[in-house]
Amino acid sequence: MKKIGLLSLAVATAIVGLSGCKGHDNSELAHNHEAHDHAEHAHAGHDHAGHAHGAAEHAHGDDVIELSPETAEQFGVHAVKAELRPFGGAIKASGSLSIADASSAVVAAPVSGIVTLGAGIGVGSEVHRGTSVASVKSGIVSGSAGNDVARAELDAARAELDRLTPLYEQRLVTQARYNEARAAYERARAAYSEPAASGSAAAPVSGVITAIYATTGAYVEAGQPIAAVSASDMLTLRVDVPVRHRAVALAASDARIVVPGTDETYTIGALGGRRLNNTSAAASAGYVPVFFSVPASGELVAGQAVEVYLCGPTAGEALVVPKSAIYEQQGDYCVFVRLDEDCYRKVPVTVGESDGAYVAILSGLKAGEMVVDRGVTTVRLAGATGAIPEGHSHSH
Repeated sequence: MKKIGLLSLAVATAIVGLSGCKGHDNSELAHNHEAHDHAEHAHAGHDHAGHAHGAAEHAHGDDVIELSPETAEQFGVHAVKAELRPFGGAIKASGSLSIADASSAVVAAPVSGIVTLGAGIGVGSEVHRGTSVASVKSGIVSGSAGNDVARAELDAARAELDRLTPLYEQRLVTQARYNEARAAYERARAAYSEPAASGSAAAPVSGVITAIYATTGAYVEAGQPIAAVSASDMLTLRVDVPVRHRAVALAASDARIVVPGTDETYTIGALGGRRLNNTSAAASAGYVPVFFSVPASGELVAGQAVEVYLCGPTAGEALVVPKSAIYEQQGDYCVFVRLDEDCYRKVPVTVGESDGAYVAILSGLKAGEMVVDRGVTTVRLAGATGAIPEGHSHSH
């Protein structure tokens, strides 16, 4: 049996305190040989037929790794049972998150000119409807004085209408002349923009700014987008599924999102999201788009690419373990089985389908065996060091 007394974790602090298997006194990182019953534990040549592990016995081989409970706790080593449960595979696909179209609006430049963003305005800023997001100063570049001309024409049309109104009431001018003056005023008023005059680009809806398209000092044309505002915290998840999986994709009512760079997974249903009705979505470039609505969060933001598992129907029972328990070594898959509180063994397994959180085990494990699902690297490095306490060697 491989016995570990000192574990070096690359850049981590050296681990000490590895104990022998349950039933041995391994305090001080060494056995008290005089306390052993040599009739049962022959140290001559250290030929051990086996160990009594409390109420249970393990036929230990050279692949057993010893790790004290204290060290395991220190480095977050945790194990769970491999268990039989209803399980259905899932289709792995790529997805992207975007702002829900129905809840977004654009803050547009009211006039051509130079942009100045408002104080404190940026992505993530909360704004109310009518809040000035930016100001645009016109009249300082060629062709930007159109609103000034409209204002002058409006003033002239208003003055003419004001002059003719009392005359019309006294029947000193014809109705046709009065109507002409009133129509000219309405045209001038429609051509003139109060926001353009003030240069204020205001939020059309209350919500959160999700994008800034123009920075302070940039020149924009009238109507050009300056910022985007989302009126809700809902995102749209688009999942592109290969056409060969179309039937499963269209039947899937839920999906599991894997957050990039982490081991965190979320199901759409658990987040409060839902499948959007798009069963008629046409295939494009060999893929069928599937859409979900999902709340935004600290981990899920617009513009993010994510890994998605579309959940299929349950196909029956399967022996499953957490995905985090599986590690690959030179093309083979393995897990660490905890034999007792301080002994582990590396076990090769054959894996089946995954739903993004769990993996089906086809061979190598039995239901009820304890599998390391957190701290796999710690146990793996413990098995790789081969450190033996000085003056002690085991061959189990």
